[in-house]
Amino acid sequence: MSFSFLSQLHCPKCHETYNPDVIQQLCTCGSPLLVDYDLASLKTQLKPADLVGRPSNLWRYHELLPVKSPEHVVSLGEGMTPLLPMSRLGKDMGIEHLWMKDEGIIPTGSFKARGAAVGVSKAKELGVEELAMPTNGNAGAAWSLYAARAGIRASIVMPVGAPLITRNECAVSGANLNLVNGLISDAGKIVGHAVKAFDLFDASTLKEPYRIEGKKTMGLEIAEQLDWKLPDVILYPTGGGVGLIGIYKALRELAELGWIEDKLPRLVAVQAAGCAPIVKAWEEGKTDSEFWADSTTVAFGINVPKALGDFLVLEAIYKTDGCAIAIEDDELLEEQKKIASMEGAFVCPEGAATFSAARKLRASGWIKDGETVVALNTGSGIKYPETVKVEVPILDPQDTLQRG
Repeated sequence: MSFSFLSQLHCPKCHETYNPDVIQQLCTCGSPLLVDYDLASLKTQLKPADLVGRPSNLWRYHELLPVKSPEHVVSLGEGMTPLLPMSRLGKDMGIEHLWMKDEGIIPTGSFKARGAAVGVSKAKELGVEELAMPTNGNAGAAWSLYAARAGIRASIVMPVGAPLITRNECAVSGANLNLVNGLISDAGKIVGHAVKAFDLFDASTLKEPYRIEGKKTMGLEIAEQLDWKLPDVILYPTGGGVGLIGIYKALRELAELGWIEDKLPRLVAVQAAGCAPIVKAWEEGKTDSEFWADSTTVAFGINVPKALGDFLVLEAIYKTDGCAIAIEDDELLEEQKKIASMEGAFVCPEGAATFSAARKLRASGWIKDGETVVALNTGSGIKYPETVKVEVPILDPQDTLQRG
């Protein structure tokens, strides 16, 4: 049986098809490209039971991934992260069946490792020697480290306000790191010029087709971890939106294979109130978003004023009867504390936003009694130490313990 059932690339806007055996970036119409597989053939050759005994990483789904030869796989052990019951927090919210898919323990400390693993592996298979990308931090860190493992050079541009640890991850990997006084959109412009000037592989969000394929494995894992019975709601922190697009793609592929029911979970795009272009577009019933001026949020990973794949995010929401919701910074920071004190999980601010959204949607009745809800925590809170402000008593050796 083939290692991958990759068949072609296609444009979701103009429906042009492309050869996946050569380097491809965007469609000539400017749209991102999506990966297709020969699902009809795969359906006759692979069953859920065949996954039993495979390694506990995302490459257990290699038939549904775009790397054709196992020798090109670049891995740090990413994938199969825990799906944890959040019973105390769920009781506090009134959600009886609340789960957290915890991406904070994955290599490089965030879900971006999934996209980097598959994207870098495919880049290696296609003969890429140097890649470039703009980043809000975590993606650049992941792609830098995976590129180093693959022997590929990486040039990274990130805003000066990006989390310091992600800057350090890029630097220690040996990547060519540059900072910009501005937002990720400004970093993107610099990378765009560099790609043309130096003939680099553009690894910007959705400007190569394979990052989505790594991210979609979150959806594959959730389905497998729930014994192929899907939750009612999945909440995802949405900046560029690749994770949400990927989860939707994964579930549609599983439905076509007959591994799950056709009725998909309602997908929720969670954004920060200071940067909520998808929310605004959804509220107005639009199919794409407008640039969000002067964006700002402590949840730095979702500070994306305009996503290239916004139309794909909105399609996923509309097609699943989902919604988009904006969360204030003070709300998500308060939720971050509750999650840690009630469940012992130090989640990233973007992840905290999904739980805050679940709380609000349950209070409004959008999440109903008895529904199963999965919230994505996309990274470790340790990468965002500035989100926690504490004053701690300092004792002299002869002092007694202070108890609050």
